Amino acid sequence: MGKIKEYLNSSKLELIYKDNKLDVSNYEEILLLTSDKIILLKDTKEIVIVGSDLTLLKLLDNEVLIGGCIKRIEL
Repeated sequence: MGKIKEYLNSSKLELIYKDNKLDVSNYEEILLLTSDKIILLKDTKEIVIVGSDLTLLKLLDNEVLIGGCIKRIEL
């Protein structure tokens, strides 16, 4: 039961790349949003997504789904 609670209440950054889309969970803030670069913040560290035609397909409180041609992810 403890593992289920830990999974549901996790605050760890999670990146899932599937079907040419990047799902980012548990980020804190969007610092930059352009069609070729998106910068997210988590615990004073920047997550930089570089590509072309980048768009937000889903935007929730702490989750974002990014579509477009993702070329590089910098942590």
